[in-house]
Amino acid sequence: MRRYGWFLAAGLVVCLALAGVVSVFASSSPDGLEHAALQGCTVDEDGEIVGGTCMAQAERDHDLADSVFADYGVRGLDNEALGTGLAGLVGVLITFAVGGGLFWLVRRRSSPAVGAGRGDGDAAPPA
Repeated sequence: MRRYGWFLAAGLVVCLALAGVVSVFASSSPDGLEHAALQGCTVDEDGEIVGGTCMAQAERDHDLADSVFADYGVRGLDNEALGTGLAGLVGVLITFAVGGGLFWLVRRRSSPAVGAGRGDGDAAPPA
């Protein structure tokens, strides 16, 4: 673990910097998925569907649309840039914690099986 410790720490710092700083500059323009979902519909200047048929007409709010971190920000913060950066930082930390915990569980579960039978003379000789 010690040889990978610096690598993991550096990776976490880079991810935190990207999430906290670069996420502020993310585009608010519709992405390719939204564009494809609007194919076949007529949209006004405000982005509202005014005619046609497309899959975006079935769109509804997400069940967690009223949560603290909805819409890539932090509800209650007046500064949108700060909210976006903070949401990115929290997202990276949660993802790192969950991923690290899963790797730790998998490693702990498989460790005894890997080392079993070595060095105690009970291992079968190679065929």
